[in-house]
Amino acid sequence: MLKDQVAIVTGASRGIGREIAVKLAEHGMKLTIIGSSSQVSETADELKNMGYSNILPFQADVSKEEDMQEVIKKTIETYGTVDVLVNNAGIGFFKLTEEVTVEEWKKIFEVNVQGVFLATKAVLPHMKERKSGTIITISSDVARYTIPNGAAYTATKYAVQGFSGSVAQEVRDYGIRVGTINPGMVDTYFAESTQGLAEKKGWLKVEDIANAVVYMASAPKHMLIDEIVLHPFVQQYPIA
Repeated sequence: MLKDQVAIVTGASRGIGREIAVKLAEHGMKLTIIGSSSQVSETADELKNMGYSNILPFQADVSKEEDMQEVIKKTIETYGTVDVLVNNAGIGFFKLTEEVTVEEWKKIFEVNVQGVFLATKAVLPHMKERKSGTIITISSDVARYTIPNGAAYTATKYAVQGFSGSVAQEVRDYGIRVGTINPGMVDTYFAESTQGLAEKKGWLKVEDIANAVVYMASAPKHMLIDEIVLHPFVQQYPIA
């Protein structure tokens, strides 16, 4: 289903984004992977060493429009098309509202919301012209409820959920599918944590999120998956 299709994955240097890239490559996709540091080139080399040759790395800032426009342009020049966009890049921190600085507030919105907007905006003209495409955004379960010490992070995820829902309605007549994957606690590097800690043993694994991306991206054309919500069994959370 996905073989020889082209995907762009943001935030692909490590953690969830890296695993998404691996899973999509396993399914025969050609990839553009984006990271904010030079580590994205190391990830590309790792993928190539696994035997996946069609890997195009970019060190880019998802919050800058010129960067995202250039990524889309180079991807189309290299592969001829873009079939799937995975908006995965994101940051997070958790503290009392009065302790959040204006700079922190701006930064989290620039990456988590503006980054999704700019990548989506850049790829839409091409997908509309082709009348085909899938846009998947890795959001969070807190796009549906709130948590203490998470005002800034939660606000970005509510924004992403609203943005994705509106875009989905705008582009459905073009055959473009837009959906979100909203995970709960995942064992990864998120919020300056360490992947593989003993206390995260029961949490979701990065491959769980990557498998959800594969499922959403490979759905038959007649099926639209608006949202996938994933939680580890050990997580207590409000039922909406």
